[in-house]
Amino acid sequence: MVTAGGTREPIDPVRFLGNRSSGKMGNALAAAFREAGAEVELITAAPPPPAVQGLRVAEVETAAQMHDAVWAALDRADLLLMAAAVADYRLRWVAEHKLKKSAAGMTLELVPTVDILESLRTHPRRSEVLVVGFAAETDHLLVNAMDKLRRKGLDLIVLNDVSAPGVGMGADDNAVTVLDKDGAVLTVQRDAKLEVARRLVVLLSERLPRPPS
Repeated sequence: MVTAGGTREPIDPVRFLGNRSSGKMGNALAAAFREAGAEVELITAAPPPPAVQGLRVAEVETAAQMHDAVWAALDRADLLLMAAAVADYRLRWVAEHKLKKSAAGMTLELVPTVDILESLRTHPRRSEVLVVGFAAETDHLLVNAMDKLRRKGLDLIVLNDVSAPGVGMGADDNAVTVLDKDGAVLTVQRDAKLEVARRLVVLLSERLPRPPS
C-alpha cells in the first residue's frame, strides 16, 4: 500500500489548505512495486496515474479520508509506504458558502488533523505490516527524521531534504536516506524518482515480514 499527494483541507467550497506535494514519488513507488510483481493499492490525494493491471487506486482529499482508507486497506497489506504529505491542520469550521474578501483581514481557526501513522499503533494488524514513513525536512534532517520514526513507532523512515535544489516537492528527481531505529541503512543520491523507488523496492522487499515456516 502506498499513499501519495498532499491532502487538501477545505476552507469553503472553493478554497483549501494544502501543500506542494505532487504525488510523483508515491506514483513512482507504486509503479516500481508493480514492476516487481506486487499487487499495489495506491491511496492518493493527487491526480492518479493511468490504470494498469495490479494497481488499485483510491482517491481521497482530506487527512480524515486518507486515514479511513489506510485503516481499511491495512487489513490486506504487507507493506505501507506513507509517502503522502498529509496536512497537519484543518479548519475547525468549514464555511458553507464562499468567504468574501474583506479589507479587515480574516482569521482562520485551525485544529490538528488526525495523525495517521500514530493511529496505526492500535490497528489489529500493525505487527504484521512493515510500516515506512517519509520525512520531508528542511533542517536538522537526521535528528528530525529519527524523532519522527521513534514517536510514531515506524519500522523505517525515508528522509529527503526538500530544500535542496532539484529534489524538492514537485521535482522529477529525488535523493533520500532510509533509516531504521539504529540509523541510516541506505542512501540514494539524486536520481529520477522511479529509479529511487526501484532502489527502495529492493531494500524493503528484504525487510518484509516473513510468514511462519
